[in-house]
Amino acid sequence: MSEPPEVPAAPAENNAVLPVPLAFICSHEPSAHPSGAAMLSTPHRRTVAASIGLLLTLGLSTACSSGKEEVKEGTAAKVDGKISITYLQKQGDQEYFVGEAAGAKEKADELGIDLKVVNLGNDANKTVSEVQSAIAQKTNGVIIVVPDPAVGPQVAQTTMDGKVALLTSDDQICTTGPDPTKCDAKDLVPRIGFSGEQMGTEVGKRAAAEFEKSGFSAADTRVISAWKQDVTVCGDRVNAAKKTFDAAVPGVKTIDVPTDNTPTGAQDKIAATVTANPGVKNWVVWGCNDENVMGGVTALQNAGIKPANVVGVGLGAYLACKEWQTDKPSGMKAALFINGKDVGALAVQTMYDKLKNGKDFPAEAFAPTTMVDRANWKSSGVTCN
Repeated sequence: MSEPPEVPAAPAENNAVLPVPLAFICSHEPSAHPSGAAMLSTPHRRTVAASIGLLLTLGLSTACSSGKEEVKEGTAAKVDGKISITYLQKQGDQEYFVGEAAGAKEKADELGIDLKVVNLGNDANKTVSEVQSAIAQKTNGVIIVVPDPAVGPQVAQTTMDGKVALLTSDDQICTTGPDPTKCDAKDLVPRIGFSGEQMGTEVGKRAAAEFEKSGFSAADTRVISAWKQDVTVCGDRVNAAKKTFDAAVPGVKTIDVPTDNTPTGAQDKIAATVTANPGVKNWVVWGCNDENVMGGVTALQNAGIKPANVVGVGLGAYLACKEWQTDKPSGMKAALFINGKDVGALAVQTMYDKLKNGKDFPAEAFAPTTMVDRANWKSSGVTCN
């Protein structure tokens, strides 16, 4: 924030109210100076106090915001009639989220729920407007996968104000700040998804097994860990993968690669990483999702690295399976199958239980996962479109 304007030296008359900029009022906290008055002289303190009083009289006090306020409580009422739910998804055209929407629709049909699914893409502004639109259309509950956790507090407050139940799927959001990793547990919105730690552990375990199976050595191998670094669940996954892998295969250096969680974004960033490390012979790749690992495998292939020198362990299996539809060798050795349909169905069921029966949301609820590879992906139920 820019420095507040200088207060004029000449005192105002006791009864006058000078126009004091809102930014000035909002930026001056009593704790800023031992005097508790932000180093203003007495006449000027009266001026500011009068200005603040005028703002309060006009009902404009909410214009001052620190961004750290707790979400004020609202109550989502139980629904006696037909339930209406809005499911807002980031990257709704991504294979995983397509499956999630399908699972949500199937469960909604089973329960007799009116369900509207909206693809937010990666648009944070659209997120807020779609939440407002859903409330205006009298939805009873909102299930959301946010494109950006920074909009979390606004989404939470908007649904609270509208007395609409809020549940997240996949990614966490915080009611009091933009970063869920710095959020008190009590301020996290209830979430349906997968256990990031459990998923990462499985990925790290399989990566270590494939490393040993391939006969790699720590000296000529690097691990690429790729993820969107402001997404909490992504951090949970890759950190658990690294911890498990390092315990089984000590001494392999890891290169953290920040991405946007898309195949092309990951491919570009990982290609640059490979170029910067020309002496590395073997590569292990994991990430937040299949997109990151697929992007990495493609980048390594384009750099002339043979599939035998690459161990990619995906997370999702919806892109990894495409590598296994032919007999052509691939650096994608395995993937943890996470079924979006299970999450979508569980999210709708959980919202239904809240709205119809008044059952409290769990802090988190997890769907099951399965490790798959070229040999068992079909029998495990992976849908590969």
